[in-house]
Amino acid sequence: MRFYDREKEQQVLGEVLHRSKSEAKMTVLMGRRRIGKTELSVRCGDDTVLYFFVGKKAETLLCQDYVREIREKLGAPILGTPRTFSEVFRFVLQLSESRPFTLVIDEFQNFLKVNPAIFGDIQRDWDLHKGKSHLNLIISGSVFTLMKKIFEDYEELLFGRANEKMTLQPFTTDVLKQILADFNPDYTPEDLLALYSITGGVPWYVSLLLDKGKIRRDDMLGALTEENSPFINEGKNILIEEFGTDYVTYFSILTCIASGLKTRSEIENELGNNNIGPYLVKLEDYYKIITKSLPIFAKENSKKVRYQLNDCFLIFWFRFFYKYQALVENKALKALGDIIQRDYSSVSGFMMERYFMKKFQEEGRYIVGKWWDRKGDNEIDLIVVDPIAKEAWIYELKKQGYRYKEDEFREKVNNVLSQTPELRKLTVHLGSLSLEDIL
Repeated sequence: MRFYDREKEQQVLGEVLHRSKSEAKMTVLMGRRRIGKTELSVRCGDDTVLYFFVGKKAETLLCQDYVREIREKLGAPILGTPRTFSEVFRFVLQLSESRPFTLVIDEFQNFLKVNPAIFGDIQRDWDLHKGKSHLNLIISGSVFTLMKKIFEDYEELLFGRANEKMTLQPFTTDVLKQILADFNPDYTPEDLLALYSITGGVPWYVSLLLDKGKIRRDDMLGALTEENSPFINEGKNILIEEFGTDYVTYFSILTCIASGLKTRSEIENELGNNNIGPYLVKLEDYYKIITKSLPIFAKENSKKVRYQLNDCFLIFWFRFFYKYQALVENKALKALGDIIQRDYSSVSGFMMERYFMKKFQEEGRYIVGKWWDRKGDNEIDLIVVDPIAKEAWIYELKKQGYRYKEDEFREKVNNVLSQTPELRKLTVHLGSLSLEDIL
């Protein structure tokens, strides 16, 4: 798959590259695994890019890799045999004093396991040499919590050193449509919804499907459980390093949320565990994997709290692969594939709702949310508010548009208006959105 999107990020990287000609600059790229940090880094606009990958191996072995990269890309001889990253990094900084170039350090957080003292060495050498150096340093990492701590915790050695920090997001809905159209000009709304539902716009997942010709809904769903499918263990690969030894409890909570349990009491009843509060807090505030949501215009202290997973792929993975891990472990992938095909419709309705919310949020003009009463008996799928024009659009979502009944929906909306004075101050429009409207 060719390189899509990222024009704004590439512009920022280009500007930093230009400024590094006067003095060394440091850029930090963060984001979940598979989001395209490495690909973006090497497209920074420089003709000479060194690439250091921080694998989980001995520091001396990493230094051998880095010395080889320096010799191949720069033809620069290094005296002796460096055994520490500090020696290599200092050499790079000094070399860039006379010849500007870019250094990309990927999976930077792994230095914590290689040798935590490396961060102090980098801080010292950066502060000493950056004024005379012309190095364009790009640091990326995919364990979001560790990267945030390394560069944004006031007590950490590298706090305040980065000149730019960017957190990469999945493709927008418009970009996802453009990509699918390039591979399948005759795509249907079901094809687009399936691509969004499975990938959430994460570039690597999109590429995995489309590059293999999985351009139709059923083919995309079938690809998930093919033999040696990378999707099978992907959720575990992404999160197990984040969660450590507590991963079983976190995974159990996330499975409940992915399966449609929205409140703390529902999750506690399902797990038979009344002590999940601290886990929910960390999942929301520290790991940024779930969001605590409230009805639109609800007060912060409202008791109508619901939880939702932020990542579409993880919803899919926990809903199917982790929930039915016995089938995975027994290599009963055909049975799991049948379950996915059978139950996909129950997931796709929720994913269509997320798609429309994301689409309106991408406009950058609206307050977007939902509404539900305390018992959850009365619920509105989507409310879009334009605070400047003082208008609100209240939508009911139906995969088949003909199922929308305006008179019945108006009764629900009147109930919402009676309980939400903020909406009564706006000009309110009613409508419906169906599968056809995602095109």
